[in-house]
Amino acid sequence: MVDIAHQAAINPASAKDAGAARPRVPIAAIEPGQWRALAQRAIEPNGYYLPAWELAVSATARGRSNASALSAFDGSSARLIGLMPVISLWRALKVPLPALVSAHPYGTLCSPLLDRDAPIEAATRLLQQAREAGAHALVLTDVALDGAAMASLDRVLKRDGLKPRVLSSYIRASLDATQDGETLLREALGAKKLKELRRQRHRLEEHGPVAFDVARKPDEIRPALEAFLQLEASGWKGKRGTALVQHAGDATFIRRAVPALAETAQCEIVTLRAGTTPVAAGVVLRHQDRAFFFKLGIDERFARYSPGVQLTLDLTRHLCADPAIASADSTASADHPMINPIWRGRFAIGNVLIPLRRHDPVVTLVHGALAAHGAAYAAARRAVRLLRK
Repeated sequence: MVDIAHQAAINPASAKDAGAARPRVPIAAIEPGQWRALAQRAIEPNGYYLPAWELAVSATARGRSNASALSAFDGSSARLIGLMPVISLWRALKVPLPALVSAHPYGTLCSPLLDRDAPIEAATRLLQQAREAGAHALVLTDVALDGAAMASLDRVLKRDGLKPRVLSSYIRASLDATQDGETLLREALGAKKLKELRRQRHRLEEHGPVAFDVARKPDEIRPALEAFLQLEASGWKGKRGTALVQHAGDATFIRRAVPALAETAQCEIVTLRAGTTPVAAGVVLRHQDRAFFFKLGIDERFARYSPGVQLTLDLTRHLCADPAIASADSTASADHPMINPIWRGRFAIGNVLIPLRRHDPVVTLVHGALAAHGAAYAAARRAVRLLRK
């Protein structure tokens, strides 16, 4: 098993990086208008590869800055038809082998943007550009294994006599937003659990009228974002030092990305209040007909009332009532204890090794290095859990 979700922030300026594959196009060099147009035509939604989000990530986010891109253009019209942000394997994992790795956004989805009108051409050109950059393999992290983008890449690889290798995978919760919200919640949680949650909500009302607010416009979303950031930092993430606002680069990224996406109606912040006090808040991205539940922050002083669950119930009703949204990605880890019982849809997310040449011994070396890194990372995580206990 290999987990590349927490890629190391390593300076690639090293002699060991001399032989590493390096794409030639910095993220910031992609023309934003072309990028936005491709996102509108993408065969599969990915809110974390929208230009306003990914450009902000690449500019300042901790451990994720200065990414490059594989880009594909239509030969006749010079239209952008494919985009895959990447970094070298050396920079990702300090492995000095010629491979490229998905540049991980803040968010857990790296399915590339492929033009729905030319997905095979786009996939072909992206793989060819990786070869021209000197890569022997591509490592796609956190891709939807059964998604349209991966299906297009699979077709091209099969045509070329190549076979991708799934390095690791897990099942993630999602929401079918085409259903009636109340019916969905009743079927997911049952009458007894919903009754208990209603009792908790009534108890929360002792602190003031409970209201669910949605901030969409840039002037509304800025103060809502600050409330979310404070909630996130007040909880366990703040205690561990992983809250966004605790790191200057991360805070700059989110304060830049959220209002920019609000300008195009691709981001909203949902907040649950008791009176004037925010008790829970979440950031939701929107791309095409899909929503992405990015992060949740709660005021742990109100933990007895399940504020995160209460907010998620209201968000579920909100998304199910929106005709523009057909589904929502929880972007959560496997078996997430809060979201999994509520959002009962499931889909597979995985890390995939893509060979770029037939019978290439370098790919075997890359696979072995990834497996060793994954084992070491898993052991480190087990040690951390034991120490926390």
